[in-house]
Amino acid sequence: MSLAVVRSRALDGLSAPEVQVEVHLANGLPSFTLVGLADTEVKEARERVRAALSESGFAFPHNRRITVNLAPADLPKESGRFDLPIALGILAAQELLDSTLLAHCEFAGELSLAGELRPIRGALPLALASRQAAAGRILVLPQASAVEAARVEGVDVRGACHLTDVVEALLPRPPQDAARSEPSGLRLPRPAALPRSARRTSLDLADVRGQAQAKRALEIAAAGGHSLLLVGPPGSGKSMLAQRLAGLLPDMADDEALASAALASVSASGFDPAQFGQRPFRSPHHSASAVALVGGGSPPSPGEISLAHGGVLFLDELPEFPRQALEALREPLETGHVTISRAARQAHFPARFQLVAAMNPCPCGWLGAGSHAAKACRCSPDVVARYQGRLSGPLLDRIDMQVEVPAVPAQALLSAAGAEEASAVVMARVAQARGLQQARQACTNSLLAPGDLELHSRLHPSARGLLEAAAMRLGWSGRSLHRVIRLARTIADLGHCAEVETAHIAEAIQYRRALPGG
Repeated sequence: MSLAVVRSRALDGLSAPEVQVEVHLANGLPSFTLVGLADTEVKEARERVRAALSESGFAFPHNRRITVNLAPADLPKESGRFDLPIALGILAAQELLDSTLLAHCEFAGELSLAGELRPIRGALPLALASRQAAAGRILVLPQASAVEAARVEGVDVRGACHLTDVVEALLPRPPQDAARSEPSGLRLPRPAALPRSARRTSLDLADVRGQAQAKRALEIAAAGGHSLLLVGPPGSGKSMLAQRLAGLLPDMADDEALASAALASVSASGFDPAQFGQRPFRSPHHSASAVALVGGGSPPSPGEISLAHGGVLFLDELPEFPRQALEALREPLETGHVTISRAARQAHFPARFQLVAAMNPCPCGWLGAGSHAAKACRCSPDVVARYQGRLSGPLLDRIDMQVEVPAVPAQALLSAAGAEEASAVVMARVAQARGLQQARQACTNSLLAPGDLELHSRLHPSARGLLEAAAMRLGWSGRSLHRVIRLARTIADLGHCAEVETAHIAEAIQYRRALPGG
């Protein structure tokens, strides 16, 4: 036959829609035409495929008119992932491959000029999409990408290092081997399943001296999934505290780990197998743009907030970030996802992260530092107001906890090691509190909808009275009121209390204080 169809998958954000690579050979002037809304990288496949087939010893129809259509035509195609299916389609159109095996497989891979298979971006989303389609096809990928995709259960993934390996597995079988022409008989190895990476414990909370209130806030944030803003002078330990939050969180579930790994797989940096199952910790520089934080580009790729999905996003020197970048965080903090819209397409990425931010109270950093500070603040009230005004009210309203981190006296810094609680001890309490939340409402307290607060956060009458008085006196918005109730629910869970009591509300109120001097 002169027409062959090979199945592959494109990459559209975090989804991987199916693409049919149709190859047609016809008589006429020799040419190689590639259509189907392909970008420059895909069109360059003509030269890579031509050289790879020739160098691998396979027949290339130099005297035929070759037309390759990537369907559907309205779906943008990018990268070199279609090299392998195009090469196989050319061979299949010459009736050199087993059409039965070919129809039960999906292929993706970039070819070198010598025919070697190079890894592709987004192997995990391809495997997830293949499993969701439930078509029962074998997914054939370059060896390194196959190891990545093999983490998805329920998908038959095969790996290959060279074009010849794939072609030999698809050659027509002798009549005596006809019974083995089913997909399970594809002669390509399955990659070994790699174990989950061991939990890293290099950053321990015991390394931070003093800061009892800030450590308590960190524990509450980890237990309920709350966002946190640390305010204090330089060198008070804000960054050290933030860097240890990921170590207090419980292990990721399998679905969480796959979602986090899939986002890393489609990013520019790619997926690191050593990081699988680890809570991500992202700490972009304060010069990062809104696109770097939220995502964007063409084709759209995830930003820092999506790469921190399931983990921690640490924004140090928060007021120094561009105002536009900070304001772009408002919707993802509420919804847990981000939609990047372009003229002809949209990309959806999850962004359920824990925000931990740190800042100085004023430009010099020493406002309200107390007698332990190395210097005295010399900033005027107007300078302080302008500096703190870089953070909008709507953004601060979405941050659950605002905690002061004062300077630590020298005797506390020089105290003997072993006096502070280790991360493992705090993590055990966090795991117990999260277990209560999962049993009660199947989510962390930070994700409780306003309509569920009354059901799952029953307030003692005296606690309700204190909350109403505080809301009236401090002029809280409805969002702030709900966040205090969620915080109090988490504090009650850490204390193994079924009802939210007055002490829980009082402590939660302390974490909603305004910035010093603001």
